[in-house]
Amino acid sequence: MSANSSALVSTAELVSLLDSGHPPVLLDVRWRLGGPPGREDYAAGHLPGAVFLDLDTDLAAPPGDGGRHPLPRPDDLQAALRAAGVRTGHPVVVYDADNGSVAARAWWLLRWAGHNDVAVLDGGYAAWVADDGESSTVVPSPEPGDVEVRAGAMPVLDADEAAALAVDGVLLDARAPERYRGEVEPIDPRAGHVPGAVNAPFSGHTGPDGRWLAPTELANHFADLGVDGRPVGAYCGSGVTASSVVLALEVAGVTSPDNPAALYAGSWSHWSRDPNRPAATGDN
Repeated sequence: MSANSSALVSTAELVSLLDSGHPPVLLDVRWRLGGPPGREDYAAGHLPGAVFLDLDTDLAAPPGDGGRHPLPRPDDLQAALRAAGVRTGHPVVVYDADNGSVAARAWWLLRWAGHNDVAVLDGGYAAWVADDGESSTVVPSPEPGDVEVRAGAMPVLDADEAAALAVDGVLLDARAPERYRGEVEPIDPRAGHVPGAVNAPFSGHTGPDGRWLAPTELANHFADLGVDGRPVGAYCGSGVTASSVVLALEVAGVTSPDNPAALYAGSWSHWSRDPNRPAATGDN
């Protein structure tokens, strides 16, 4: 497995990797907005040997001025990854329930931390079960890892930079269309979107079975959204599902591991906290 293996791994490829002499560390990051906790799903069944990491506590700092899921402190992320057995130079595969929108957050964080050998399981746990993969309820006790988090290996936008990118480049909003248009806002302080941002719902990356579209389909999808070689970045509600846009752009070949899309980590939960920042509504 390498950083340019399209950053996705199929269930069949994962079986081969697990049977090899260099099996990857498996991270289960299942999570739902509004619950119930992903740990309950993990307890009911997970890939054998997989370690659970909690999005809210392991993959984010506490909510506050930085938004609902601010980037974790590097020392805290390093401790969580080491406890999960992540080692320098050793491959990692992360998975969520199905469409990769949450697993992409862990993928992005590992890349941000300087750990490049990481991929997302295409179709997540649902695909693994559908393809007759073995499940377990045994909670492993991995040997502590030695990964060193060197934060900053992936580009991050602040609010001003996101606003500028929406004018000078392409800023993609990964939320559902009704939230982008400002018709509903179930969580954050205000409805709407960053002026100039283009709606690119994360659900557009996958087919009905939760598995990712082919790279050519994704490339056409982004071309239809106006991604044309200008600088590109992404945001969502709290910086989670936007990570899957960054991943999808790389899978499509629009960006590369050496030139990834930027992430507005605070996203709308950060932008909307500031009453001085404008909120656009509607389709434009």
